[in-house]
Amino acid sequence: MGILVTEKVKLIVVLLALQFCLAGFHIVSRLALNIGVSKVVYPVYRNLLALLLLSPLAYFLEKSQRPPLTLSLLAQFFLLALLGITANQGFYLLGLYYASPTLASAMQNSVPAITFVMASALRLEDLNVTRRDGLAKVVGTIACVGGATIITLYKGRPLLHLQMHQIGVDQASKNMQNWTWGCIYLLGNCSSWAAWMVFQAPVLKKYPAKLTLISFTCFFGLIQFLIIAASVETAWEHWKIQSAEELFTILYAAVVISGIVVSVQTWCIQKSGPVFVAVFQPLQTFLVAVMAALVFGDQLYSGGVVGVILIVLGLYFVLWGKTNEKRLANSEETSLTKPLLNGESGVVPEDIP
Repeated sequence: MGILVTEKVKLIVVLLALQFCLAGFHIVSRLALNIGVSKVVYPVYRNLLALLLLSPLAYFLEKSQRPPLTLSLLAQFFLLALLGITANQGFYLLGLYYASPTLASAMQNSVPAITFVMASALRLEDLNVTRRDGLAKVVGTIACVGGATIITLYKGRPLLHLQMHQIGVDQASKNMQNWTWGCIYLLGNCSSWAAWMVFQAPVLKKYPAKLTLISFTCFFGLIQFLIIAASVETAWEHWKIQSAEELFTILYAAVVISGIVVSVQTWCIQKSGPVFVAVFQPLQTFLVAVMAALVFGDQLYSGGVVGVILIVLGLYFVLWGKTNEKRLANSEETSLTKPLLNGESGVVPEDIP
């Protein structure tokens, strides 16, 4: 019993540390943008370092797990990179630039709901609104969409500072337009992330070597970002790492997030399942809000707070629905096998060879 408690405590401590690292990523990425790091050069360096870190591990650890490569598989890896690397990271950086780290973290709580919608549309997810779990997933999805819509369309009043500098109507309108575009880009980030997870599931069934798959995804994502960066950033100055701060932001994104966090998150999911890991996600939003206020003096707005509350509630509804759906499926499977084990249905255990 004591060992089980210790394992549970260890898991919770690791998950809390994980949320601190992920919260730090939002702050570090915003810092990179503030000091002038290019929005397309930054992910080039990040994915290059991640590839150099992951590919040797994939090569040595998954020698016996790698199925033969085919042209079809390479095309699917390319599409995974387009969704999970290029679109995901590109939309994220644009959204972070126009909105704020807090909003970026808050929006990402809607990823499970968006994933559910996509999986249901592709008939990869069961939906039964007559059961409580199915209804919970639908209600949670509506809450997430409603929260994201409120954040995008209604900024609201500032909450942290009573005195604000007066700005002209034109400037206020411009800021609001940027805020709206920032939220739209962040929705693009969440949608591409969700699409990547939905598409990755069937690819993993055909190619179960996960580290190798991630390495190929990083490789194709790097190629895609290189093409974009070469056409956008033609000045050599934008490719130079000109300060220790720039180097730190790139190393943090590549080593801590793409390397350590991905590995630790995989370990946590294996130990406790994806739902338990996802439950800690809203803590990251709170940590980001505190860090952003302390580091950048970012403001909280009433519309954002209302939207975040709806998104977090929606997240928990979806997770509750998924948990109960899985529990029901397991209980039904147990009830189907129990008559066979008990000798009912005309077959006794001794007669089974």
